[in-house]
Amino acid sequence: MKRIKFAQSTPTSRDILYPGKLSPKFLGQLISSLPQDKRVIVGPMIGGDAAVIDFGKTYLVVKTDPITFTKENLGWYVVNINANDIACMGAVPRWFLATLLLSQKGASKGLMKKIFKQASSACQELGISLVGGHTEVTPSLNRAIIVGQMIGEVAKEKLVGSSGAKVGDVVLLTKGVAIEGTHVIYQEKGEELKKRVSIKILNKMKDLIHEPGISVVKEALLASDSVKVHSMHDPTEGGLRVGLWELASASGVGMRIEKEKIPILKETEAVCELYGLDPLGLLASGALILSMDLKEAEKLCPIY
Repeated sequence: MKRIKFAQSTPTSRDILYPGKLSPKFLGQLISSLPQDKRVIVGPMIGGDAAVIDFGKTYLVVKTDPITFTKENLGWYVVNINANDIACMGAVPRWFLATLLLSQKGASKGLMKKIFKQASSACQELGISLVGGHTEVTPSLNRAIIVGQMIGEVAKEKLVGSSGAKVGDVVLLTKGVAIEGTHVIYQEKGEELKKRVSIKILNKMKDLIHEPGISVVKEALLASDSVKVHSMHDPTEGGLRVGLWELASASGVGMRIEKEKIPILKETEAVCELYGLDPLGLLASGALILSMDLKEAEKLCPIY
């Protein structure tokens, strides 16, 4: 686990399209005039992980996210990706729904059973109930797409979010960067990689979504239960680079990054060198960014 310090300057939006992201400027324009209910505590925002709704004694935390970048392990990915965003708010993911859109050419009972089995297994591991959803076969797609909706709950005093980072905080980064991205490269380029990297690296790439894993639920909830966390965020599309920017932007602070201290897996280094990729820009699920006072970080690190 490595620490990165915040600087005091405020980041500026860049009017570009990040990989997998709308430009912050354009997204801000889209959400600026949306209607809001008074019970909405956290609504749509750049860098936000989930919405928060006042439900009396507790907060309800809700999230939706699709899986569009891979054809494999769709059910596993969609549960974990959505659960991560709920946990980053300090909330426990409880209930899951999914919309499964199948290509008319590729739809089969076998594929549907496989996806449902993956989602059921992921829900069981995290103590989540799959409570509903929608399935559809459409000629508009050339492969399956799945969209998840996760609902969680949190005590009001335990709510965290991505917008609470403060000047002077330290940032903790768990596991390493591009865990998800490295695994996706294995899925897409596995046969080619057999000829270009060692069997040891290949085997580790194959199992990255399970070890060290793409779920951050355990570490996010451990942190929010153990210390005073100012902010949490799980970087996804655009990688760690965009994830850090999102957290800083949501909090209205800047960052000073000590790049050499960012942990990068050997498998990630190998494939990035092979294909000329930036590890800080690859899909980054599996890493968790946290910001807090130095004293709180010193309490948390031994627990991790």
